[in-house]
Amino acid sequence: MKAALVLLASAVPLLVAAQRAERRIDPTFLHRYLPSLSEQPTDLAGTGVHYRPVFGAGDADASIARGLARYGELVVDAGGSTAGISRAAEEQAWFVVDGAATLRYSDGDHGIRRNDFLYIPAGVKHGVLNQSDKPCRIIVMGFRLRGEPGPPPPKLLVANLDDVKKQVVGGHPPSTLYQLMMGDRRSTRDVIAAGHVLTSLYVMEFAPAGTNFPHHHETEEEAYLVLEGQGEMVAGGGVDGIEGRRPAKAGDAYFFRLNCTVGFYNAPDKGKARILAVRWLFPLPRRPE
Repeated sequence: MKAALVLLASAVPLLVAAQRAERRIDPTFLHRYLPSLSEQPTDLAGTGVHYRPVFGAGDADASIARGLARYGELVVDAGGSTAGISRAAEEQAWFVVDGAATLRYSDGDHGIRRNDFLYIPAGVKHGVLNQSDKPCRIIVMGFRLRGEPGPPPPKLLVANLDDVKKQVVGGHPPSTLYQLMMGDRRSTRDVIAAGHVLTSLYVMEFAPAGTNFPHHHETEEEAYLVLEGQGEMVAGGGVDGIEGRRPAKAGDAYFFRLNCTVGFYNAPDKGKARILAVRWLFPLPRRPE
C-alpha cells in the first residue's frame, strides 16, 4: 500500500503538468497588424476579390470574440466584383477606407466611396462591383444576432464620415474628438440608428499627446483599428491599476474582451491620430423567466 501511495504521489506532478500543457487560457485581448495578414477564402469570392480576416471568421482565435461574427479587410480590384450573398443571422457595418465602387443591394445599386459607412441587415442580399480604375478597400464587420431581428429597413442606410460632426463625448477629455457614425435602434446621437447587437461605430481623432482615458465596458466587446498616426494602445492592466501599454501605429488592430481595459495615448510629436472603433453586445446568458 505504501509503495502504491508513493507511486501515485510521484505521478501527480506529471499528470498536473500534462493537464497544464493541454489547458489554454483565453487572452483578454487580441492584436493583429493588417499589412502582415494573409488572404483567406470568403463567401464574397468573385473576380479580383481579396479578403484578410482580422478577428472572427477566418482568424485562428475566432472563438474568443463571442459576439463578433467577422471583422476583416475586403479589397475589390479595379474591374472586380464579388458574389452576391446574404447572411441570415448576422448584421453588418461596413466602412469604406479607400476607393469607390457600386454596392448591389436589395433596393438597387448604390455608389459607395471613401469614408462611407453603411448598415447591412441580416438576410439582405448584397455584393460589390468595382467599375473604377483603382481598388476599393472596405472594413467589413459582422455581429451575431440572437433571435429574430424583425424586418430590415426599407432602404439602404448609408452616410459619409465627412458629414459627421466632431464632438467631445462626456466622460472623456477634450483632447479626443468623436464622430458618432452608427448606434443601436434607440440611439439619438448617432447618424445611423439601426443596430440590434451593434451598439456604437465611431472614429476618434486624438490631438498630439491626447487620450480617451483608459476604461472598460461591462456588457460590450470592442475593436480598434488605427487608421492614422501612432502612439500607445492600452490593452489590459493589473490589479494595481497599471495600464498595459503597447506601441501602436496605422494598421494595428485590437480586439478587447468584456471588461478588458482599453484606451489610447497619442504620441506628443507625431501629429493627430485617428482610430476606427466599434462596440457590440456580449452574448450574456439569458436569465430564466
